[in-house]
Amino acid sequence: MEVKSVKAFGAEGATAPLRQLTINRRITTPHDVEIDILFCGVCHSDLHTARNEWHNAVYPVVPGHEIVGRISRVGSHVTKFKVGDLAAVGCIVDSCRECEYCKEGLEQFCEPGFTGTYNDPDKHLPPAQTYGGYSESVVVDENYVLRVPGNLDLAATAPLLCAGITTYSPLRHWNAGPGKNVGVVGIGGLGHMAIKLAKAMGAHVVVFTTSESKFADAKRLGADEVVLSKDPEQMKKFTGKLHLIIDAVSAEHDINAYLRLLKVQGALALVGAPEFPLPVHAFSVIMGRKSFAGSPIGSIKETQEMLDFCAEHNITSDIELIKIDQINEAYERLLKGDVRYRFVIDMASLKNTN
Repeated sequence: MEVKSVKAFGAEGATAPLRQLTINRRITTPHDVEIDILFCGVCHSDLHTARNEWHNAVYPVVPGHEIVGRISRVGSHVTKFKVGDLAAVGCIVDSCRECEYCKEGLEQFCEPGFTGTYNDPDKHLPPAQTYGGYSESVVVDENYVLRVPGNLDLAATAPLLCAGITTYSPLRHWNAGPGKNVGVVGIGGLGHMAIKLAKAMGAHVVVFTTSESKFADAKRLGADEVVLSKDPEQMKKFTGKLHLIIDAVSAEHDINAYLRLLKVQGALALVGAPEFPLPVHAFSVIMGRKSFAGSPIGSIKETQEMLDFCAEHNITSDIELIKIDQINEAYERLLKGDVRYRFVIDMASLKNTN
């Protein structure tokens, strides 16, 4: 297959800093679109993969699955996009298309496994792996590309492709809306989006945080009530009050303390990814027929639905815009939680690197 070389930023080893690299992208096939990348969000998964913390990295790694850009080329059979359109790419760039879940439009549950935007085998250029959005451009099959509504700020839209859909999907699945009390645990990249989306859906939003310093920000983001989760008396007031909880915490924490807050037949959906198992007491779920669930990203169709919902309600992520040569510093700050609430790379800065 024909390829072309493009600039990128990536890691060549688990302890190596990210630096400029040259990678190969395929020339557009009949069903492909080529996207000039304008902005790329920085997800904690990028850091995990670059540093091989999940023990599956294939180097060089070029992270980035929160991509917003403009289409520069389309294949001869492309019908959904044209040159000049604003477009986005999230965590999925392909799937088997044949299993029951792909046929249902649930590509995120593809049985053989979907093709991730980076660090997955590239079926077009074997034995290479896919490379992500920390690069000049990307080539993706049109069926895995999203349309970006024109009224959204492009840089602040990028994190919607992961943080946005990761929280939107469980809110929709468990029918968050008017008359529902929705708890959000943790105010970070995921949690701040859960607050905004749940509020826009019409739910009564209760935010749980370990830090009183975040009370004002939680209110600004749309919380109706804010609870200091370290205070047993404040927690007790919400026992049996919540229909749904979105748990966005990736550190170890007492999940039973939150299961107690659910109403009968309520659900807690874990979207954070703690490193170690969270012990669940049997009676935390038995009494009240409560559900302790999890949720990943959404499908392509649901991601487009989320983008359109955000456009209708003027929702984007709270971001800090950085240049590509600040990415290593951004990773260190990410480890400390020193970002409100998502880093986004201005990819124009890649053109100026050597």
